[in-house]
Order: sequence, then C-alpha cells, then structure tokens
Amino acid sequence: MSGAPPSARAGGRARGPLVQLIGSLFFTGFLFLWTFLYAIPFALICLFLPFARRFALARAWAATVLWVLKWSCGLDYRVEGAPLPAGCHVALWKHSSSWETMAMMVLFPRQVWVLKRELLWIPAVGLAVRQMHAIAIDRKAGHSAVAQVIEQGKQRLDEGDWIMIFPEGTRMAAGETRRYGVSGTLLAIETGRLIVPVAHNAGFYWPRRGVMKKPGTVRVVIGAPVATVGREARELNEQIQAWVEATVRSLEPVADRPSLD
Repeated sequence: MSGAPPSARAGGRARGPLVQLIGSLFFTGFLFLWTFLYAIPFALICLFLPFARRFALARAWAATVLWVLKWSCGLDYRVEGAPLPAGCHVALWKHSSSWETMAMMVLFPRQVWVLKRELLWIPAVGLAVRQMHAIAIDRKAGHSAVAQVIEQGKQRLDEGDWIMIFPEGTRMAAGETRRYGVSGTLLAIETGRLIVPVAHNAGFYWPRRGVMKKPGTVRVVIGAPVATVGREARELNEQIQAWVEATVRSLEPVADRPSLD
C-alpha cells in the first residue's frame, strides 16, 4: 500500500502540488466559462418550462461542475447520516465554501434557495437565478428580510419545494462560525415543517478564498429531521447550530486534514 496520505491521492493517483495547482486553475476557468455559457440559454429556455424542469436543468449544471471538480482536482464527496423525510421542509446548511451551493442541488429534491440579492445583479447569471424562484434578500434589511423569507418561503413550500438556507449568511472560514440567523427556523415553526440540518467539511478542501482546491473527499452529514411544532425559535436555532458546528468539528481531525506537503 502506498504511503501517500489519502488526501494527497485521488482515484489511486498521487497528486503533487504543481499538478494540483494546474487542476485547480483549470477548474476555476471551467467553472466561470461553463456557468456563463449555460446561464444565457438556460434563462431563455426556462421562460417556457415548468419549475420542475427548470430545476432538472439546474441540477444538470451542478452535477457537471462536481464531476469536473473530481476529475481535475481529485475532490469527491460522500453523504452520511439520516435519510431525507418525505415531503418538503427547510434545510439549514453549514456555509464554508462555494462547493455546497452546487452540491445541494444534487443531494436534495426540488428546491428554492435563500440568497443575497446581489447575485441577481451578475450578468447572465442573475437572469438564470431569477428563473429559479430564489428568495433574494437584502442582508442589511434586518426584520424585513426575515419577513420576506417567511412570506415567500411559505409560498414555495406550498408549491412543493424545499427551502435551502445558509443561516450564517455568508461563507465562513474553515473552523469558524457566527450566530445563525433565525429566518429559516421561524419559517419552519410557522409552517410546522421539519428542519434538516446539514454539516460538511468542504471549507477545508475548497476554501472561501484562493484558487487552490485540495484533493480528498468532502463528508456531508445530514442530520436527523428536527420537529418544530411548539418550539421556541431562538432555543431551537441554538440547538441546530450546536449540532452542525459539533459535527463539522468531528469531520476535521488534524490527522485527516488535506495536505499537499
């Protein structure tokens, strides 16, 4: 058996720093080009498609990105934990990378995302995002943003869509967090839906800053669904955050952290 650490190998091939850098640069270029080339025809075609088919096309885009990421950077993933409950509910995701914004489309059923409104201003991409019924909020709006998530989230849940939320509100560096926003928890409580927490360690492989991607396997842990009926929002939010952050810490022991040395 080779002495190379698992994080420095992909598909049985050892990866040196130069190979990893070239793969990372290739992937970054591919991601930008593929996204913009896909976004324009996607936005036009979606004008004539029901939402279920729009989501299928968005999922195909995301699945392609994850496949190229595995091929070029040696970064794969595996899913652990509880099965998803029947119906549509609210998923609260750890946010430490761009990786999870694509992985959620592949791992969860038809869905709507809560995202910052600035994404709608990106040429071509913004047009595509508008076709996906996204709940685009002004993160500085405070209570009005929370009210928007609840109002529009209820509509999307009634239409049969999951709601995907990053309660930290922005990507956090690996190993860091901040108090979770409460809008997703309030939405789940008001609608009687379950909360499905999702923890992962993608931030250690695809950091929020920099081009370099590290080879290895992102571990995604889907938590047991949490009932919300009769619960108090802040206490429930703290419970969710405690589970997610503890789970993330359990996925990143020092000995298993990816290394290119």
